[in-house]
Amino acid sequence: MKTIKIKNSNKEITIGKIVCVGRNYAEHVQELGNTIPEKPVVFLKPVSSVIYSGDEIVCPAFSNDMHHESELVLLIGENIKNADLEISENAITGYGIGLDMTLRDVQSELKKKGHPWTIAKCFDTSTVLSEFIEKSAYQLSLDETISLKVNDEFRQKDQLNKMLFKPAEIVQYISTLMTLEKGDLIFTGTPKGVSKVVSGDKLVAQLDGLIKLECSVR
Repeated sequence: MKTIKIKNSNKEITIGKIVCVGRNYAEHVQELGNTIPEKPVVFLKPVSSVIYSGDEIVCPAFSNDMHHESELVLLIGENIKNADLEISENAITGYGIGLDMTLRDVQSELKKKGHPWTIAKCFDTSTVLSEFIEKSAYQLSLDETISLKVNDEFRQKDQLNKMLFKPAEIVQYISTLMTLEKGDLIFTGTPKGVSKVVSGDKLVAQLDGLIKLECSVR
């Protein structure tokens, strides 16, 4: 059982499922040579892949090209299905940041064959989570900046308002595909600047001064 911690409290929430959105920043779509989607691109990650700030990311032996993807993560606080935008917004009860580590060489081969991305996204330690801020303590404006440094050098730095699909829109759409439940997490996509990391690298992701995540690669 994996949980998330709420900032400035003793609360821990058991993680339900992890739903991810790909291709949600136009410049990231372009840097990978993909086309901008008409609807959110949705995939799942297993809870077994979760680690936390301070832990180590381990690249599997079957890949030589692991990339970082820093993302805003939404915490769902109630069960919803086929929700409207208002209900979807109200269902978001907290915010965190996460790293969706991706085996880019494996993903590229899978895409060429028309296969799912699962192997490239779901390996152990591929999902790194920060602590979360409750919406009651902070209301996201989308003017916030998400950033990621590797060895003290910025690799990613963009405002959340560059998302093609905004948080409530993402929640609404996913709720038409599956029931969202209390404790579910939604990764909202990564901005431009994804790149390879190797053993010994130190990664630091931040959402303005609100949340910070630190980890290393081995």
